[in-house]
Amino acid sequence: MSIDYAAELNQEQLAVVQKGDGPTLVLAGAGSGKTRTIIYRVAWLLEQGVKPGEILLVTFTNKAAREMTTRLEGLLAQHPGNLWSGTFHSIANRLLRRYAGRLGYDLNYTILDQDDSKSLIKLCVKEAKVNSKGKRFPSPQNLQSILSYSRNAALSIRQAIETRHPNFSDHIFDIERIGVLYEQKKFSSNAMDFDDLLLNMHKLLVEHPDVEDMFALMFRYILVDEYQDTNILQANIVARLSKVHRNILVVGDDAQSIYSFRAADIQNILQFPSMFEHAQTFRLETNYRSTPEILALANESIAYNTDQFEKELRPFHRAGSKPQSAPHRSPRQEAGFIADHIAAKLHSDGEATEIAVLFRAAYQSQSLEFELMKRRIPYDYRGGLRFFERAHIKDAIAFQRLMENPKDIASWLRVLGMQVGVGPVTAQKIISVVQERKPDEWMADEIFGFLPKKAGEGWKQTREMLKTILEATSLSGQIRAVLSTSYVEYMEHQYTNSADRIMDLEQLALFAEQYTDRSAFLEDVTLSDEFGSTMDKRQSSCEPRIILTTIHQAKGLEWDTVFVMSLSDGSFPSRKSLESEADIQEERRLFYVAVTRARKHLFLTYATTGIGDAYQSFLPSMFLQELSPGLVEELSPRPENRSLAGRATSRYDRYDQGDFASQEPMIVLDEIEARPRTSSGYLGTY
Repeated sequence: MSIDYAAELNQEQLAVVQKGDGPTLVLAGAGSGKTRTIIYRVAWLLEQGVKPGEILLVTFTNKAAREMTTRLEGLLAQHPGNLWSGTFHSIANRLLRRYAGRLGYDLNYTILDQDDSKSLIKLCVKEAKVNSKGKRFPSPQNLQSILSYSRNAALSIRQAIETRHPNFSDHIFDIERIGVLYEQKKFSSNAMDFDDLLLNMHKLLVEHPDVEDMFALMFRYILVDEYQDTNILQANIVARLSKVHRNILVVGDDAQSIYSFRAADIQNILQFPSMFEHAQTFRLETNYRSTPEILALANESIAYNTDQFEKELRPFHRAGSKPQSAPHRSPRQEAGFIADHIAAKLHSDGEATEIAVLFRAAYQSQSLEFELMKRRIPYDYRGGLRFFERAHIKDAIAFQRLMENPKDIASWLRVLGMQVGVGPVTAQKIISVVQERKPDEWMADEIFGFLPKKAGEGWKQTREMLKTILEATSLSGQIRAVLSTSYVEYMEHQYTNSADRIMDLEQLALFAEQYTDRSAFLEDVTLSDEFGSTMDKRQSSCEPRIILTTIHQAKGLEWDTVFVMSLSDGSFPSRKSLESEADIQEERRLFYVAVTRARKHLFLTYATTGIGDAYQSFLPSMFLQELSPGLVEELSPRPENRSLAGRATSRYDRYDQGDFASQEPMIVLDEIEARPRTSSGYLGTY
């Protein structure tokens, strides 16, 4: 079947498809049709007589691999035969199933998933007889993260800890021992984890030149998608496989390199022209996604980065509306603004699935999630769990549940489960005692004399946590008090992102400032589950939902209307990134990715007060301050005492006005159903 390439591709794409021999770098800007270019390049090669088995097409996700295969089948009107197409890991597995014996494995080796890997690491910790008393030892999840990062970034365990997990520096020796044990156990059980697939493929090529030569000769053409996301190991693998024919075509956008935390190395794409002699560079700069106004903003912003290839996105579409910047006095007001605009768009027949709200970090979504819940606007959450579903949020709420209902078994199990030495059986014994006693008797040592020493220490720590929390006089103060207990040490031990989780708890405390009634707080937190869902835990309803997502999860996606929220100083870019120019440039690339998700409408919002102190002032993000005034339409903040005409008053409205003490009756859920809908949502809130 003959394809009219000139008719179906623009001149930029056509040049890549027909002239992409030899070492070739394709700088594909956002929305420029890179996937289309890649599959047409494969089709062109097949038309020129290249056999499918002589082409290696590497992508980063199974979804992308399936999409490319499907689109290629549609273009060719037939299956592309024995084309080597897939993710780096699937290609490595395909090769190792033939040659793993060279490395001492049986060919029926097992691939460990994340849970399998953590279970094996737990066993290694036990066998290493690590002393985890005193300062908590890293959890299996943290150990897995350290070991994985060190291998993918080609760093020693010591270097990985110093770079990514300095809080575990005291445990370097023990972690190194566990790393050795972990490798030994995997090998003795004829098993590989995901990282091993790449490491062993690379090892096979390095230690067995005949295998490397055979595959380098076989693969006449190698195409790599999303090259800016490759790590050192992946870049070295494709370089070795292309050493004979030198037909390596890599497609990517350095302006969208945002995964350094996964060991992705932007230098792979930046240094490609110098690594491959006589390399040619093509640019795909025609953007088929966004309006000229959105692209003008994106182009000017990314131009502030110095370590990059110069490029400029050019619009295919006609002019639209300017991006809008909207400052607000508080995160709650910012959430109200976003919810107002979403409700208005939905009321005017806008499609929910064409609206997305993007944020830098998961903790920034809480105010908006509750605002959407108030208005009964369904949403899907990408990039993790919804705010009130997160483990550490449930932990903090469990303390409040116990203060409200000391007989709550589920909350006791959750709180006691944090302690070293307190297992399910011991926890049940403790619960049976506390349920028969008054709270002021819990602090007495003698009633728990039956506990083993370790469990006794765990219970003592639980009592100290409860005592610290009870000393705070307000609900929000009690939630913040959790951060002055040993719970922070527990989070650092348990999770890879403890700093983000601390910010989550600060956000929960700020949210709780509007409550003087603990039972109302707990009731609202519980009811929050009704209106949102995570992408892997959908409710049975098929009702269309707007999207809430972290920017990292949004990469590669697009919507008609995009809100980028929490664009205030210290939030985006993150405070930590200000320590390094390289980190600031990655944050700017993250901002670039966010704004280029929008097709027609872009809103950039921020609050002038921050988490932890409702009266602390913040400037807009440096990324907003860098923009020329004419690029953005700046909206005025709402008046300090905006009218509530036409709306029923609730504690949420009072919170926005600063009246935290008033205790007017709540509007109940049943009343909302009978109210008429307006462009701003339901007339009343609860």
